[in-house]
Amino acid sequence: MTPELHARLQDAGLDPQAVENLVRVALAEDGEADVTSEPIFAPDTVSTGDLTARENGVVAGVPVAQTVFELLGVRHEARAADGDRVSAGDVLISVSGPTRAVLRAERPALNLLTHLSGIATATARWTAELEGTKAKVRDSRKTLPGMRAVQKYAVRCGGGVNHRMGLSDAALVKDNHVAAAGSVTAAYEAIRAVYPSLHVQVECDTLAQVEEAVAAGAESIMLDNMSIADMTEAVRFVAGRAELEASGGLTLDGARDVAVTGVDYLSVGALTHSARVLDIGLDFT
Repeated sequence: MTPELHARLQDAGLDPQAVENLVRVALAEDGEADVTSEPIFAPDTVSTGDLTARENGVVAGVPVAQTVFELLGVRHEARAADGDRVSAGDVLISVSGPTRAVLRAERPALNLLTHLSGIATATARWTAELEGTKAKVRDSRKTLPGMRAVQKYAVRCGGGVNHRMGLSDAALVKDNHVAAAGSVTAAYEAIRAVYPSLHVQVECDTLAQVEEAVAAGAESIMLDNMSIADMTEAVRFVAGRAELEASGGLTLDGARDVAVTGVDYLSVGALTHSARVLDIGLDFT
């Protein structure tokens, strides 16, 4: 990997080695031989091409896709930056190299770029819907195995913010924890006794639980599947003593109604688990 590409991945908050490992797994899925391209193209045949947006959207994953071409010895030049809004027809990456290598790189590179750009595009729609409120759209741990870092990066490219990256960087007390501990307070205090400075969020599905979580000292509360009326009351009661995050079945159509209640975040797992890909194609020039 070139120092420039390595630095771009680091600047994006991504681990270059982890990205390279991800790309190598993607390449390995296609096996050793390309039984279509190898009989047609001589080893010294060279082609150039462009990865071009075929619809409007927000780009994410350009340096990730470039890593595919890098590992296969294909020259690549970024024509767009992650977070850019692009229109149909805009060139995102230009490539040149052995035709066999370009074609082997094509699908893994597009799989990553279209998926991550789809997440960024979906996130940007939520971000636009929340404009003028203090609320921000947030992702969850509902990510594809092995792809959490890049998927959450794509959320940032679309203007969203990340929830915890894993189980070790923040605690989230959910219904099963409460049931096992006996109460919200007992669960919160058990965590605080072991991790006195850790960020702890408590999931609540009733206003009574919200009151208990605030009394226990929770600095963040997730309002799970609450009505607009209950969220409004929770905001009034908490009065800034804890961050409030709405979650559970939220839709883009109803996003603004949730945001104007005064919550700080809207938790949207669909950003990563259900985003439609952005249509991008590779065409020889």
